[in-house]
Amino acid sequence: MASAKSSRSRASAPSGQVAAGVPHANGGGAGQEAGVLLADKLKIFKSDNFDPGAYVQSKCQSMNEKEIKQLCNYLQDLKRASAEEMRKSVYANYAAFIRTSKEISDLEGELLSIKNLLGAQTGLIHGLAEGVNIDSLSAGSESIRENDISNVEDREPSDLEKWVEEFPDMLEVLLAERRVDEALDALDEAERVVTDAKQKQTVGTAELSSLQNAICEHRQKLVDQLAEAACQSSTHGVELRAAAAALKRLGDGPRAHSLLLSAHYQRLQYNMQVIHPTSTSYGGAYTAALSQQVFSAIGQALNDSQAVFGDEYASELVVWSTKQAEAFSHLVKRNALASSAAAGGLRAAAECVQIAIGHCSMLEARGRLSLSSVLLKLFRPSVEQALNANLKRIEESTAALAAADDWVLTYPPTGARPSNKISSTVGGIQPKLSSSAHRFYSMVQDFFEDVGPLLSMQLGGSTMDGLLKVFNSYISLLINALPSSIEEEANLDGPVNKLVRIAETETQQLGLLANASLLAEELLPRAAMKLSPMYQAGGMDDSRRRGSDRNTRVLEQREWKKKLQRSVDKLRDSFCRQHALDLIFTEDGDNNLSAEMYISMDLNSDELEWAPSPIFQELYAKLNRMASVASDMFVGRERFATLLMMRLTETVILWLSEDQSFWEEIEEGARPLGPLGLQQFYLDMQFIILSGQGRFLSRNVHQVVIDIIERAMAAFSATGMDPDSTLPNDDWFFEVAQETISRISGGKTRFGNGERETNSPTASISAQSISSFRSHGSL
Repeated sequence: MASAKSSRSRASAPSGQVAAGVPHANGGGAGQEAGVLLADKLKIFKSDNFDPGAYVQSKCQSMNEKEIKQLCNYLQDLKRASAEEMRKSVYANYAAFIRTSKEISDLEGELLSIKNLLGAQTGLIHGLAEGVNIDSLSAGSESIRENDISNVEDREPSDLEKWVEEFPDMLEVLLAERRVDEALDALDEAERVVTDAKQKQTVGTAELSSLQNAICEHRQKLVDQLAEAACQSSTHGVELRAAAAALKRLGDGPRAHSLLLSAHYQRLQYNMQVIHPTSTSYGGAYTAALSQQVFSAIGQALNDSQAVFGDEYASELVVWSTKQAEAFSHLVKRNALASSAAAGGLRAAAECVQIAIGHCSMLEARGRLSLSSVLLKLFRPSVEQALNANLKRIEESTAALAAADDWVLTYPPTGARPSNKISSTVGGIQPKLSSSAHRFYSMVQDFFEDVGPLLSMQLGGSTMDGLLKVFNSYISLLINALPSSIEEEANLDGPVNKLVRIAETETQQLGLLANASLLAEELLPRAAMKLSPMYQAGGMDDSRRRGSDRNTRVLEQREWKKKLQRSVDKLRDSFCRQHALDLIFTEDGDNNLSAEMYISMDLNSDELEWAPSPIFQELYAKLNRMASVASDMFVGRERFATLLMMRLTETVILWLSEDQSFWEEIEEGARPLGPLGLQQFYLDMQFIILSGQGRFLSRNVHQVVIDIIERAMAAFSATGMDPDSTLPNDDWFFEVAQETISRISGGKTRFGNGERETNSPTASISAQSISSFRSHGSL
């Protein structure tokens, strides 16, 4: 890992700089030589006399200000990368670290016990040795010993001997009166006396052994007394810290810290007994009261541990605090979040999470302990349950409203609450939707307001995906509202609701598209902006993070909007397919666009009245009617209406272009295409070009029409006849098509020198370009 990291650091170093003076390898053959050079250059860092300041100064003398800044930025990046690597390493080995620390603490306690036992055994051994020496004295020395004894009995005991004799009684009094500090001082003094006595031999072995036994006995009594005091529920604050400090001074630090945490836990449990969830509360009050007690207890335990032990038992404190946070999370989930999540109460669930995170953030503000990740991990399943239940409610409510929707577009209801009302305009114009679409958008607005505070749980992605699924469900309802979709399966994710009112008229069917396009292009993306990340004010790193997250959010929103548009395209394609099929086939299943209608013209050539075929006249009439309705319905979104008309024209033309049976009869049929049939076909295609010029015909479809004409003329040429000599001039076709267009549109539409949409995708195509068909086809 270290080697990989160093290689990345060298790769990202500023130009002109070499990381730590390490040379770059130039090839596999020079690997050994490069390794030797690397070892030589690293020797300077291994020297005991290495001076970092002088080394940096020598390197920086040849650098200009820009290079020094680049080097500083590079070193800062290394520092951050090293800190991140350290953090990952700590988290990866955290359990082993905690387990090792606990084992070390237990080992220290056992070593202290062994030390005390060894002290007691040493005293006993000295006593036994003294007794053996006394018994082995010769009988000739008894008189001398008797004289020494008589002299000892005659002289007064020394002050030290008196203190040794009085020490046990003094300790008993101090322990009885709970004078802990004085008892600790007395024990320390006794330890010093024992040490001095051993060195100077100023006290007899028996007295010394007795003193050591008294020290061990009373030390254990003090430890038990302090432990008992720390376990009392009435002991807290200064008394608890004093007891823990005394136990630490006695050499039992692990037990002292465990008793400190246990005392805080017992007090927390006692305070939580009075907090109960009520049936009338939504959970916020319960969460607030509970979180205040839990995080206050964690904060106080943190303060006491830091005051007594410093950072010595930081790992055990983290484990204990995490356990309390987990217990708190389970209580909140069981007593507050569970009911809200099951009922789809996203706002209530979000408020509970916000309250808990708020109290936790106050603890984290001290910069010592971070527990937010623990809470978010445990709260996430419940919040996701509430999120899914809320989305399901929106889907079901919208489906119920769609079953009764008449698909008539109206302005937003004036009696709606401001939060549910579409207060802004689209392109400066108040938008119009049907009743189910209004309600759908209203519920989506409320949904985004509820889910906004949960961005810290990183639910933005699942939220957007869930809403996309609900929108797809609504689009499937709109597709099933088309008359021809009653027996078709909508090609969308999720089950399709068949219980929906059918849009009978073209105005109602256009209303379906108006609902979908306005929601996908304007309203839903605008409502989703409420999911923009909210950050606290911070330094440069926070600013960079906010900028990065903002860019990520913009990209996600853009991709999400594309997915919404793809769903709308499915509705548009279903709409165009239905109207194309209505034009091509009759109710009895007969084909209005067959090869027979052109081939049979040369058999019945008496009194022909030249005009475009009825199917193409009906297509133009339908496009005119829809364009008139769409001009009022798609105000501010005229481009969508234009593309819709183009898509309908494209559907009919592509059907003709890809109809294999049509072209098999034209090209390989028993009866060839005659001059009159070719003239009628050419007239129909010219009519398509002229009628759709600048309004209903895209560039791609324009090229498809050219290809269709060329294919028909090639089939006619295969019979041995010349199409140029057979067909009238282009002016005749133009006049017939123009007359039909004028008749259908009431004499208001003129092409050639007439008006066209300036913003149409085909506005640059000249109406006279149709004259190139025959010349192009003859090449």
